[in-house]
Amino acid sequence: MHLPNLADIEAAAQVVYRAFPPTPQYRWALLSERLGADCWVKHENHTPVGAFKIRGGLTYFDQLKQRGELPREVISATRGNHGQSIGWAAREHGVACSIVVPRGNSLEKNAAMRALGAQLIEHGDDFQESREHARQVATERGAHMVPSFHKDLLRGVSTYWWEFFTAVPQLDVVYVPIGQGSGACSAVAARRALGHGVRIVGVVSAHATTYADSIAAGRVVEAPVSTLLADGMACRVADAEALAVLAPALDHIVQVTDDEVAQAMRWLFADTHNVAEGAGAAAFAAAMQEKDRLKGQSVGISLSGGNVDSEQFAAVLAGESR
Repeated sequence: MHLPNLADIEAAAQVVYRAFPPTPQYRWALLSERLGADCWVKHENHTPVGAFKIRGGLTYFDQLKQRGELPREVISATRGNHGQSIGWAAREHGVACSIVVPRGNSLEKNAAMRALGAQLIEHGDDFQESREHARQVATERGAHMVPSFHKDLLRGVSTYWWEFFTAVPQLDVVYVPIGQGSGACSAVAARRALGHGVRIVGVVSAHATTYADSIAAGRVVEAPVSTLLADGMACRVADAEALAVLAPALDHIVQVTDDEVAQAMRWLFADTHNVAEGAGAAAFAAAMQEKDRLKGQSVGISLSGGNVDSEQFAAVLAGESR
């Protein structure tokens, strides 16, 4: 896959910044004290949809427009944040949008997608089943299927790592949550574009291990999904193109349990008063798991999204991991 280069990323940033400014990154003193290292947080929870995915949606549609290929309708599948991204960008370009979500999906993410004008279709018990149904519906309707992983999505998502690495050039290591792979591959792209020496550590849910298993095996290995908290990482089948990028580029992979993620959500709220969804807290959970090896280093974590249902977040804050 052709990863975006520096010129691609800088051009993508101009597209993104028409919708919102760069998100902040802060060195939080209490988190740093807890981790025993300088801890910088990139606040992708501060975008207009509360997650980093919007960057990719904006550049995906911009590329369609530049090629004169804007469709009358798009369809995609999501657990929530990608769907909000596509809904936002489709609305901006006057394109009809339908999103397939699995049954039992986040009520508040569903409401957010509908508020952006997306029509929701509930189908399947997990993301993979929703994605397969979305492809089928797109074929039946003659609609454009927006994938979860694509080079035009990476153009936009790479801008957040480019911002982070430029603003905090002294970073030694960053922890990156892996869902379908766009966030982690974009970190690789930005590092390469800037010639930065930062180490990139991938983070997966211990209850959704397809990327860890696939990298270990050197091929796509399907793995069951049982996470109840990190829905943004609830991927059953790794993307082969993403694997090809990540396998040689990641320093290593850390697996985090739902209990560790819940604890990280509580710490992030206590120390920064920012809300992190499960996947959004996974990077800090991983860093805390490895805190003994991080002393004296400058550590970056991605708070990749803050879209957690109120009821679930209340339960987590009350000390329940479910």
